[in-house]
Amino acid sequence: TLTRHGRFIENWLTYPPQTNEVARSAGLIPAAMWLQHQYKLPIFLSELGASAGLNLGFDRFALTVPGHRFGPDQPVLDLAPDWYGPVPTGLWPHIAERRGVDLNPLDPTKPEDATRLIAYLWPDQPERIARTRAAIAHHSANVDTGDAIDWLAQRLELPRDGHLHLIYHTIAWQYFPPEQQARGRALLAHAGAQATNQTPLAWLSIEADASDQQGAAITLHLWPANVIFDLGRADFHGRWIDWIPPE
Repeated sequence: TLTRHGRFIENWLTYPPQTNEVARSAGLIPAAMWLQHQYKLPIFLSELGASAGLNLGFDRFALTVPGHRFGPDQPVLDLAPDWYGPVPTGLWPHIAERRGVDLNPLDPTKPEDATRLIAYLWPDQPERIARTRAAIAHHSANVDTGDAIDWLAQRLELPRDGHLHLIYHTIAWQYFPPEQQARGRALLAHAGAQATNQTPLAWLSIEADASDQQGAAITLHLWPANVIFDLGRADFHGRWIDWIPPE
């Protein structure tokens, strides 16, 4: 097979892996619920390193934790991670606009890109494949092609009176060059300084950190208060969430 299809395989290997793991939304949903309760404003979503943009639809997924289920009556899929910590509280997020960016976004409406998304998943994990296929079947978000930080600068300039702007990324920031990370932090700090209670800005990340703890850190930086919340940790593929509510 390798010999017969060598050229095809070599072409596939020229693309960097893009694991658009929708189970990571289990860490996004409780944070968005809390933000919706705090501000009661429609949410303007911006995802950095969005791949195919499957996690831009997290409000269409359900989240099940012990004794509770949150989400729409007919969700695209039901996320049920191993849950540690308090039950999430808040209101289900009202998403007014959603958009993402990626250097090489995949379009799940194209069969070849949908196949590539599935190919990046491990074959012995059929539940991940099923989740991804369900998200692909209901995909409706736009993902722009470009540098994440250049795109972020443009998004932060858009008028958003009466909206909360939620910028987020899941296992993507670590791949940005250090100088772009620094520029991104500066852009967010500058935009945060202009935020008000009617134009709040939230930066939510699920990323690897220097901790010796398992999984990725869930961190929320919120303006205009300019406060940082440690929201716990998440498995890199969303299999478990150790949730710490904002205080």
